[in-house]
Amino acid sequence: MTLYLCVDCGGSKTSAAIADEHGNILGRALSGPSNFAYIGVEPFVAAVKTAVSDALKTSVDPPSTEPVALTKDKPYFAKAWFGVSGVDSPSAVDAITPVLSELLGIPPGPNLSICNDTYLLAAPLRIHKDAKYAVATIGGTGAIAVGFKEDEHGNLKEFGRVGGWGWLLGDEGGGFHVGRTAIRTIVAQADRDSLNPDSPSPPSTLVPAILETFGAKIPHDLLALAHLPEPLSTSPPPKGDSSLLLHPREKRLSSLSPIVFRCAFEDRDPLALKILTECADSLAEQISMFLIPTTNSPPGSMQNGNAILAEEAILSFGGSLVGIENYRRLVLDGLKKRGQVFKYVEFVDDAAAIGALALAMPA
Repeated sequence: MTLYLCVDCGGSKTSAAIADEHGNILGRALSGPSNFAYIGVEPFVAAVKTAVSDALKTSVDPPSTEPVALTKDKPYFAKAWFGVSGVDSPSAVDAITPVLSELLGIPPGPNLSICNDTYLLAAPLRIHKDAKYAVATIGGTGAIAVGFKEDEHGNLKEFGRVGGWGWLLGDEGGGFHVGRTAIRTIVAQADRDSLNPDSPSPPSTLVPAILETFGAKIPHDLLALAHLPEPLSTSPPPKGDSSLLLHPREKRLSSLSPIVFRCAFEDRDPLALKILTECADSLAEQISMFLIPTTNSPPGSMQNGNAILAEEAILSFGGSLVGIENYRRLVLDGLKKRGQVFKYVEFVDDAAAIGALALAMPA
């Protein structure tokens, strides 16, 4: 039996999946965080070893009740693919390649692929053979879009990226952007109402929900509360204490996104829906930067040197916000109004599993 391994190494968990040559997922397991940039080599390898050893329990014949020991003298995998958060440069890849090669018994080379975890979102490109490109789009707390194509050897190659600048400088379409836009919209509405006291804005479920969350009485109180300095303690807030003011400023705003989503999609609140439409459109605009402009593209849209046709590409989503179908639909609506319709649209909720399946696909 030929086995293929994919490991998604993230800041909160490590997810391993193992597939056979027929594309069946035989084993999966989780372990602790493995963001290489944050934890260093030894904790990274320990997290990977735990996840892979546990995933092998149901992948070996006969199945094991204990984690399966990994030794370089007995390699279990024909190919392995690691998507590692915190690996953003060739030097980082070089730093972990020898240790992963030693751990799995796979020589450095084409059968041991190590890259940033964003690459795993491009795995559908190896499955849909009639697509030429993939635009991998993450929409969670932050947001980024990365373009991929396959080279002549079937390896994924990045050909451009847009966004992912972090909460202070960008991340349009992500959770922080949603929270920031909510505060801005609520305060701007209060400004307009002050100028038109005889024509106040219609009632909204979002405004009182945001005010209550911050412990504010009126919209303009939110300005001071959002700008309060970082808490002096670096320790997390006491368990059960929901006060946003005990959190760092970035968290104060990003944690508002579930409230906006609830008001928009459960209460059908027009103000909340307007905010999400604006944020989703910002993400659609970033995605459209990869694409050849159409007659519906905004005036002044320019074609970059690597621009692709949407009808030849896969739009592959990943992340908690775009995991919500209604929000994904808003992003797709933003693309459609620009005349951009992708050949395939996928949401990858298990990057390790789809990566293992892609490895098992014939070249």
